[in-house]
Amino acid sequence: MSIATARQMTFMHSVMHNLPPTTKIQTQLQDGWLTIWLDNPKNKNAIDDAMCADLLGVMDVVREDRTIRGITLRGKNGIFCSGGDLKSFNAMQAPGVGHAEVAKMNRGIGDVLIALNEMPQVVICLVEGAAIAGGLGLMCCGDVILATEDSKFSLTETMLGIPPAQIAPFVVARVGLPMARRIMLTGARFTGLEALGFGLLDEIAVDVDGLEEIEAKIKRGVLRCGPGAIAATKHLILSSRDKSGTEMMDHAADVFATCMLSSEGKEGISSFVEKRKPNWSPS
Repeated sequence: MSIATARQMTFMHSVMHNLPPTTKIQTQLQDGWLTIWLDNPKNKNAIDDAMCADLLGVMDVVREDRTIRGITLRGKNGIFCSGGDLKSFNAMQAPGVGHAEVAKMNRGIGDVLIALNEMPQVVICLVEGAAIAGGLGLMCCGDVILATEDSKFSLTETMLGIPPAQIAPFVVARVGLPMARRIMLTGARFTGLEALGFGLLDEIAVDVDGLEEIEAKIKRGVLRCGPGAIAATKHLILSSRDKSGTEMMDHAADVFATCMLSSEGKEGISSFVEKRKPNWSPS
């Protein structure tokens, strides 16, 4: 066995046995890439409390694990996500349920969106069928969003007399304020082809096979990158929302120095000088 192969095998150990049991999602870890499948067939993969708990539990486990190089979020049963579970919404309107309880329920969805948006790994959202309301917000937390051209999208909350509360900041961050206003305030319904033009999607494909081909290409690129460098870069991207000017440059320099002096940084520079692949890159 070559030294490079040994390094690769050491780096790519699996932690699948550490993932928590789930009821509304399925997980698949292969070659350092975690696929999370939304799986709530009775409600077209609608987001409910159990799904939120499942997603948060898995993300808590993998967040600091750099052997998991990336995450793909997609839906079982030919659909990405139909939004929030309206049956649970209806239950929250029963007599005796107060303002604080409803707000807490809504805020819980926000915790999932924040966690997904800030995962240190690259997150690909792969959409087929439909991404409606909260499902559209969920996909906006991905770093790369792919969809079939005939997928259906809409933000239907206002048609139900409620606002797209937790997802609004992520939709705005994805498409900008003018387009967010258009799609959130008009009850817009549109296809994947239109969503690409709106800036919601990065690429579209004719069918799921085409999506998976694009996904595989993106994975190959990510796997050539240092996982610590990916995490640091994503942190800097998100930090730019709150920092600017000298503060941001000082912060960036600090992050750069930490990465440069890390074992990963030393391995990356050494591999370049020695004209070989670094230990995180597939053989």
